[in-house]
Amino acid sequence: MYAAERQVLLAERLAQHGRVSVNDVAAELSVSTETIRRDLAVLERAGTARRVHGGAVLSTAYSRIEATLAQRTGERPELKARIGQAALRYLPEAGGSILLDGGSTIAHVADVLPTDRRLTVLTHSVAIAHQLLDRAGIALHTIGGRVREVTGVAVGPATVEALGTTRVDVAFIGTNGIAPTHGFSTQDADEAAVKRALFASARTAVVLADSTKFGPEQVFSFADLADADAVVTDDGITPEDRATLEGAGVEVVVA
Repeated sequence: MYAAERQVLLAERLAQHGRVSVNDVAAELSVSTETIRRDLAVLERAGTARRVHGGAVLSTAYSRIEATLAQRTGERPELKARIGQAALRYLPEAGGSILLDGGSTIAHVADVLPTDRRLTVLTHSVAIAHQLLDRAGIALHTIGGRVREVTGVAVGPATVEALGTTRVDVAFIGTNGIAPTHGFSTQDADEAAVKRALFASARTAVVLADSTKFGPEQVFSFADLADADAVVTDDGITPEDRATLEGAGVEVVVA
C-alpha cells in the first residue's frame, strides 16, 4: 500500500470512529508504528488529524470539510439530485469501473449508485469514500494524496501519479467553469492537475455541472470542451451553450 493510500485510509477511519490507534493500524497494515506516525503527521499538517498519545483524533478541520460539502450540497439540492440521477445512464455494465471526482453534484451520483450492479469505484474524495463505505455492490478504492481542506479531496503529485496508473470505464468529473475558449476550469492549480488526470484515466469522461457553471472562466483550465464525451446539466442551459458543446462533439443531457 502506498503512503498516500494509507493516509486516505487513516482519514476515513478518523471520520468513522473519531480516533485511531498507531499500534492497531500498524499491526493491521503490517507496517512499523513509525510509518503510521509519519502518515498521521501528514494528516495533521493537512488539518485532518490531531495527534495524541498513542494515535490521533479527528480535528475540527474535517468537520469543516463535511460542513462545506453539506453546504454546497444544500444549494439547489433537487436540481443536483436530478443531474446525479441522469448521469447514471453512463454507468458501465456489471463488473465495470468508475472514477468519482469530489464535489456536491458528484456526491449525488454516489448517493444513487445501484446496489444490484457490481461496480469498482475509485475516488480521491474523502467524503465520498466515507459515503460509500460498506455500500452493497461497490468495490471501493481510494486514491491518496494531500487532502485539501477546502474541498476534502486528495491532490498533489501522489494523486496524479496514482491516477496515471489507472484506467476506468467512466469518470464523473465536476467543474467550476465552462467556457468556449477556456474549456472546463477550476480555481485551484492542484485540483486542476487532478481533474486533468481524471480525464486521461477514463475511456468515457462525463462532466456534471449545473447551468450556473456556464460562462465563468476560472483561473486554471483542465480540459477543452472536446475532451468531454458528455455533459449532464439542467434545463437552465441556454440554446447557445448547448450548441457550443454539441459543436465540439459533446453529448448534452438535460436533467
